[in-house]
Amino acid sequence: MSREESSDCCASWVASPDIREGSVAPILRVERLTKYFSGLAALKEVSFETEEGQICGLIGPNGAGKTTLFSIIACALRPTSGTVLFKGRDFTGSKSFHAVKAGIVRTHQIARPFRSMTVLENVEVAGCFGQRRSSGNVRKQAMKVLEWAGLDHLSSASAGTLSVGDLKRLELARTLATQPSLLLCDEVCSGLTESETRAVLDLLRRMRELGTTIIYVEHNLKAIMAVCERVIVLNFGRKLAEGTPEAMQNDPSVIEAYIGKPASV
Repeated sequence: MSREESSDCCASWVASPDIREGSVAPILRVERLTKYFSGLAALKEVSFETEEGQICGLIGPNGAGKTTLFSIIACALRPTSGTVLFKGRDFTGSKSFHAVKAGIVRTHQIARPFRSMTVLENVEVAGCFGQRRSSGNVRKQAMKVLEWAGLDHLSSASAGTLSVGDLKRLELARTLATQPSLLLCDEVCSGLTESETRAVLDLLRRMRELGTTIIYVEHNLKAIMAVCERVIVLNFGRKLAEGTPEAMQNDPSVIEAYIGKPASV
């Protein structure tokens, strides 16, 4: 089966039935999210919307609140206050497995495969979860996903032997196997070479084409500029700015958040 045929097969069971051509309905709405840890505010009344079929960047200096925000959206962490609405339903404080079943899936900065299992087995396990379990052969579906990700030649290899670049692609393949509607993608290009980064960004674009909405956290601003239609900037737990990548790249407040105020003479 060719890469194009595997993409067509994946599209038949991955794309959200809620997506319609030209749809701009928000799939995710975050309203005034706040999170305190021992009296310290990690998030302060953060609000935004993400439209279906969009790749939205989420950037900010270290400690800005990006990971905390992802944890709350993925239902791994309960907010102090505020609301998370996914497809119009209130998921605030739900269990993480409920989020996965609904179509919210998350990657992590460090890939976490089952290292003693094969690449194919890792994708098979992921395929047992998600919002729409396939009624077909799980192994067959897993192979389609590996072909889509360009990892089919490594299907029998132990996940623990993969290179960093292949581990990142496996991480995306495992998320695709869950048939996600919303992917929370956390620094998937960290530690990669330029060619590996291009390959991973291509997978993100193709996931979007299959119907997956993506919120993408990344410190590699070149990668953000390459794939995102919109960018949200956090700083000190607050939403600092929001707009196109080009606008954020030239926003004085965003520049100051990253490099600080110029020294006075």
